[in-house]
Amino acid sequence: MAPSFGRSISFPLSPARSFKPRAAACHVRSISLPCRSHPLLAHLQTQIAAVRSWATSPTAPSSGLAHIDALHAVLAELLVLPEVQDAVCGATPASDRLLDAYILLADAHRGFQETLLALKRDVADVRAALRRRDAARLASAARSQRRNEKELARHAAAVSSGTVAKCARLGLGGATAEETEIAVALMEAAAASAAASATVFSAAASMSAAASSSKTTAAFAAFAKKAAPETTEVVPEKLVELEKCIDECESGSEMVFRSIVRTRVSLLNIRTPAI
Repeated sequence: MAPSFGRSISFPLSPARSFKPRAAACHVRSISLPCRSHPLLAHLQTQIAAVRSWATSPTAPSSGLAHIDALHAVLAELLVLPEVQDAVCGATPASDRLLDAYILLADAHRGFQETLLALKRDVADVRAALRRRDAARLASAARSQRRNEKELARHAAAVSSGTVAKCARLGLGGATAEETEIAVALMEAAAASAAASATVFSAAASMSAAASSSKTTAAFAAFAKKAAPETTEVVPEKLVELEKCIDECESGSEMVFRSIVRTRVSLLNIRTPAI
């Protein structure tokens, strides 16, 4: 049974603290979070709310990945605490489902990275075809790009429905109130990560589709009319935006992938401690 918690606890600032001026950091060392029960979870709930807020009103995909990474940074801090480890051990069926949910998240982000690499190659082929005014190569690259857009949509659907299903079947029978509250918070973190991940994947697919639609329409029209090369000069600008998004998502998704793997490894180590 997990021990009772005190009335308050001091947390270090969130991962976003690294962006604050150094002088400010010297004056503000911690945040006191009073809470009636489980004050250790207050900081986690704040990060979960931030991730959910982004997924509801998304901005750049890279921003969503940063929010997910920050959430898992808080999880890493929580999972080393004895109280949380006792709760995870006490809610065995729940932690089993969480292990499954987090590996599903990791697989989704690994698949996302692989699709981004393929999409990056497609964009490079498109730009080369436009530069050389090669209609056949452009058509081939456009078909491949559409396939990868569908793959991104598939990743979004899989991570959303799959993680929700895992967390919805959490078994908490026999767990104490403290263990239940911690297990539910960990479940909410997984569900929020899945929702934001699905939004990131869908946003990347939408950006690709928009660039693909505009470039093929303009390029084929230019080819058909035998227009001068200058006719298609506006097209690469949209492709540059897509390439920038892909580059940002590549680095961001790698960080998220590593964070999710660390979370799962921490849960697994808690469940099967070294003898």
